[in-house]
Amino acid sequence: MQVKRAYRYRFYPTPEQEVNLAQTFGCVRYVYNEMLRLRTDAFYKHGEKINYHDTSFLLTNMKHNGSAPWLNDVSCVPLQQGLRHLHTAFLNFWAGRTKYPKFKSKYDKQSAEYTASAFRYKDGTLKLAKQKEPLDIRWSRSFTGKPSTVTVSKDKAGRYFVSILVEEDIQPLPPNKNQVGVDMGIKDVVVTSDGFKSGAPKYIRKYEKKLARAQRNLARKKKGSKNRAKARIKVARIHAKIADSRRDFNHKLTTKLIRENGVICIETLAVKNMMRNHCLAKSIADSSMGEIRRMLEYKAEWYGRELIGIDRWFPSSKRCFECGYINSDLKLSDRRWTCPECSANLDRDINASRNILAAGQAERLNAFGDSVSLLSSIGISSNR
Repeated sequence: MQVKRAYRYRFYPTPEQEVNLAQTFGCVRYVYNEMLRLRTDAFYKHGEKINYHDTSFLLTNMKHNGSAPWLNDVSCVPLQQGLRHLHTAFLNFWAGRTKYPKFKSKYDKQSAEYTASAFRYKDGTLKLAKQKEPLDIRWSRSFTGKPSTVTVSKDKAGRYFVSILVEEDIQPLPPNKNQVGVDMGIKDVVVTSDGFKSGAPKYIRKYEKKLARAQRNLARKKKGSKNRAKARIKVARIHAKIADSRRDFNHKLTTKLIRENGVICIETLAVKNMMRNHCLAKSIADSSMGEIRRMLEYKAEWYGRELIGIDRWFPSSKRCFECGYINSDLKLSDRRWTCPECSANLDRDINASRNILAAGQAERLNAFGDSVSLLSSIGISSNR
């Protein structure tokens, strides 16, 4: 299967490269913000719409009429890519997928995208336009194929990364007949129908005291001072540690599920609505349910697995897997409960994952043209 895949590596620039990258980030940010302002003013003041071609023409005038000649000091490709990203942001806004584009800040993550004409990759070395030496990249893993685009970024913690986009042929995993239901929660991020419980690392809880101390230290610093910049980096490094740890856990967990099972049934959760519960919002965010589902979706597509999502209103936790009785009085604090109908003692999460598997199997069979109900799929007569 031919897919576009991005490989992300950390690199360490030389002082000269660091200056060039700082100029490039600044110019990309300036062009993006300037064109966003022009497009906004043109619409609200004159009722006109400016498209990508108009902004490209305006950028050429800015570079040659003397208003911004310093834009010629960096490669023109990242500037043009910045205009394309702005146009894409407006398309997503008009389609209702995102909010109105925002201005970029020099305190946020910085990035610049280079197309094939602005970099040279040969024999494991990568050299960007307007730079004399190749980047000192830590090649943590290899890739095949020819890079089409290269994105250089600097996060809030001051770390430099390069993301290389290549088109690769990914071979599917060997066929696997295992089918599993997956229940996601707070106590355990993932609980499967075969009894596996992943646990919950709770990285925010782990670092929240250290983070609060660093944020208080940042709040005491004078705005604009060098000490405030140092304190801001310390806060950013803690956030980066939390994000990196969570991403590593999610990748290992989803890869394990994909490798060991041929069919994965998962519930469809409205995580955005769940976050409105202020008592559980921090724990829900820490479990990253939406990100786990996203990873499962693209990994299942890559490696030839089947991912089935069941209806979000399906009462997986309240339904007894043994007899089908629905316990409408079940509370969130009830981790185990006894079915009043068949007296089965149930683990809340494992029972939910088994119901999710049964519902997913029923939907899978119905998709193939067979009419199968949930009760019959778990061995219960519909006349009960």
